[in-house]
Amino acid sequence: MPRDKYTMIITEKPTAAERIASALSDGSGFTKREKNRIPYYEHSFDGKRLITVPAIGHLYTVAARSFVLTRDVYPIFDLSWVPKYKVAKDDRNIKRFISLISEIAENASEFINACDYDLEGSTIGYNVLKYACDGKQSQGRRMKFSTLTAEALRKAYSNLESELDFPLIEAGLARHEIDFLYGVNLSRALMSATRKTGRYYTLSTGRVQGPTLKFLVEREKSIGSFVPIPFWTLDSFLKINDENFPLEFEQPRIQSRSEAESILRDCDGKPGVVDDIQVKSYEVSPPVPLDVGTFQREAYGFFKINPYRSLQIAERLYLAALISYPRTDSQKLPPDIGFENILRGLSNFKEYRSLALDITSGKMIPNEGKRTDPAHPAIYPTGKEPDRPLLGSDLKLFDLIVRRFLAVFMKPAVREDVRITVRCGKYSFLLKSRRIISRGWMDSYGEYSSNAELLLPTLNRGDSFPISAKIRTCFSQPPPRYNPSSLLKLMDDQNIGTKATRSQIIKTLYDRGYVDGDRMRVSVLGIEVIETLERYCPGILSVEMTRELEEKMGLIEDKKLHRSGLLVEVVRNLKPILEVLKEKELTIGKELNTAIQNARLQRRVLGSCPVCKDENILLLRSRKSGKQFAACPNKLKGLCTFSAPLPQGATVLPTGVPCPTCGYPTVLVKRSGSRPWTLCINLQCPSKKNWKSKEEKLKENQPSEG
Repeated sequence: MPRDKYTMIITEKPTAAERIASALSDGSGFTKREKNRIPYYEHSFDGKRLITVPAIGHLYTVAARSFVLTRDVYPIFDLSWVPKYKVAKDDRNIKRFISLISEIAENASEFINACDYDLEGSTIGYNVLKYACDGKQSQGRRMKFSTLTAEALRKAYSNLESELDFPLIEAGLARHEIDFLYGVNLSRALMSATRKTGRYYTLSTGRVQGPTLKFLVEREKSIGSFVPIPFWTLDSFLKINDENFPLEFEQPRIQSRSEAESILRDCDGKPGVVDDIQVKSYEVSPPVPLDVGTFQREAYGFFKINPYRSLQIAERLYLAALISYPRTDSQKLPPDIGFENILRGLSNFKEYRSLALDITSGKMIPNEGKRTDPAHPAIYPTGKEPDRPLLGSDLKLFDLIVRRFLAVFMKPAVREDVRITVRCGKYSFLLKSRRIISRGWMDSYGEYSSNAELLLPTLNRGDSFPISAKIRTCFSQPPPRYNPSSLLKLMDDQNIGTKATRSQIIKTLYDRGYVDGDRMRVSVLGIEVIETLERYCPGILSVEMTRELEEKMGLIEDKKLHRSGLLVEVVRNLKPILEVLKEKELTIGKELNTAIQNARLQRRVLGSCPVCKDENILLLRSRKSGKQFAACPNKLKGLCTFSAPLPQGATVLPTGVPCPTCGYPTVLVKRSGSRPWTLCINLQCPSKKNWKSKEEKLKENQPSEG
């Protein structure tokens, strides 16, 4: 290490350290060094010697002060911040980072926290300065930026905050400590109960995870108790110039079959007369800039990329200096981000050139939303070209972000809707037309927007055309299951969790086996966890309680509440809850162990056997070859013939949904690095007639059932 004094800059990740070193370097550039395989950077800027050293996310975590590692021990209320490697076996690598930071800090005269400017980054930098740098948090200064471009980093360095952002730090420390108190104590209570009455099984809950899972369980119960009610509709068409156009009957639901048949007799084959034509043209405003929640929902809606993964991809794009900081609630784009420079940069991409140049030739005023974030603007591209070609999902989400940014500056689209009333005797029908008169912002964001046109020939009042109709029997449908996108929106609307943690909570629900499938079906284990908590400590599932805690942590950030006072309140509320859980431990354990066994069985049952009709088809694995396959248990008894191969080297899960083509059970196939896909287990399903080669490959993998 250098002996002369220097300024030490701490970053959240190694990639950010290299970008800061590159940006804050005079003509000689920077020198990359390594110690124990950890990189750090020596450089000079504005006559000052600098050393930039990375962390790797959180180097310190909350733990029991006595370092209790046994998962059965609870309650735990005496907390301390400790190096993560002391409590997490898979974080041994962190010891080398802490050692390097401590060594570099010894001769540093100034300290700068250049971690991400948010609650987590402020907490990371504070803990590094306090623990790894021997109490230098009071000397630290804060570097604030929203992109990792050289221009933004130099500007941030020239405008350093005089001290760390302590209100944000206090809120960050409080959040981690409160989450530990709830999560560790409640999770240990559940796991201790299962171990004492059966086998150890990893379970978890917490102040956000519990209410989130409860949303899903309540929806699951609503679906399970739903009684479908029959109704009838009229599928009708107006035949114009030998082409059929769909009509909407005036009654969306007809309450009896006899009434539907009477309407059919009066309308099918009869002339429909154009009675009224209403034309309405209106502007469709451009979309507003992307906040993190909208970005995650768009990524899921267009590409089926789950929220956790889409945020990971966005962080990669941010570290590559291609987009701004993604963990933002803002829907605002302030002019000081440099609209013209960004658009000039985007004009270097051939696919965006004409759009970017058109925008720069006019007034650059974005269509903004209502949401704000004091730390960062909305997500936007920097205009920089990637160091290496983007591929796959990275390219898709980069394109989404760029096109959304371009769209917010463009003119409104103009759409024309035509509503035509068609009379047939005493009944009326509606014929709709939609066309785009001026595309406006849709030229940029069109493929990511609903802009389908439905065109009709020119019609006049009094025109008459034949109606064709048929009756369709329908049933009322239960409320739909949540998917990761709709659940993320619900959490946002209910103000539980944060923009940084919601996608991780959803991922945890999958990891614990509480839910599965794209449409989030709750397992018997997920239901039992919620029912257990409802029986013995319903208060911890309260959305109001969770929301109130969020608001109080916001008050800490606003310097209106002290962290210590909130922690005392949390401990006071938790103590009686944990006493009840410990008292009922054996009863709770038996209930949970039964649910665990049923959940394991549930993950193997695909659906009713379409051959013998007597048993459920199960997911099985050959003892000889180790290959997985589907089979009816009666086949092993010689009473049925059904079995089917399944993809190997992949996770296969039941969907609970029959194939819409043939009615056989379907499975969800998850393979690392690939998008999940749904497969009908029937090799002869008509939907597979165009991919015989895949069928033949599956036959080659057919395992023996021995």
